[in-house]
Amino acid sequence: MDAGRAVHCRSRVGRLSEREFLVAGAALYAGEGAKTDGWVKLANSDPAMVRCFCAWLRHFFDVDETRLRAVIYLHMALDLEAAVSFWSEVTGIPPGQFNKPYRAVADPSIRTTNKHDHGCVYVVCSRSSTHRAVMGLVRALLASSVLSGVAQLAEQAAVNRKVVGSSPTPGAVTFRGP
Repeated sequence: MDAGRAVHCRSRVGRLSEREFLVAGAALYAGEGAKTDGWVKLANSDPAMVRCFCAWLRHFFDVDETRLRAVIYLHMALDLEAAVSFWSEVTGIPPGQFNKPYRAVADPSIRTTNKHDHGCVYVVCSRSSTHRAVMGLVRALLASSVLSGVAQLAEQAAVNRKVVGSSPTPGAVTFRGP
């Protein structure tokens, strides 16, 4: 993405309100988080996503920092010590709270370069009440009754797209794309 587009996108999003941050975190967890009861667990290789999730978790929930853990998934050829240091900085979780890493043997037929030098991190909070609260937010977010008018219009536009060479359905919205 070019710099101008990045600036435009940042200005479109703007500064998140408390409610918007709550919803953004719920959406992030809906897509990337584990659904196993008792554990709030998110895995990702993107430091910005992981940093956002950790900030969200700490901001909206009573997190016992001593119960936070991290696990790194890292190819054997990569530097584990550097990865722990990197993810500790991103997550704010001390290296002593990192569990045994998963070390994978790289398959040369799949990839010839290391795409993720620091691997993938799993951030884990072992607290059932927090997991139930997070999943409640996810269910509320995904409930159709909470869709805004804008989201409903976007959904209708996707369903009612005009197919080239066909007659539009009366009242259908013609989707022109971004």
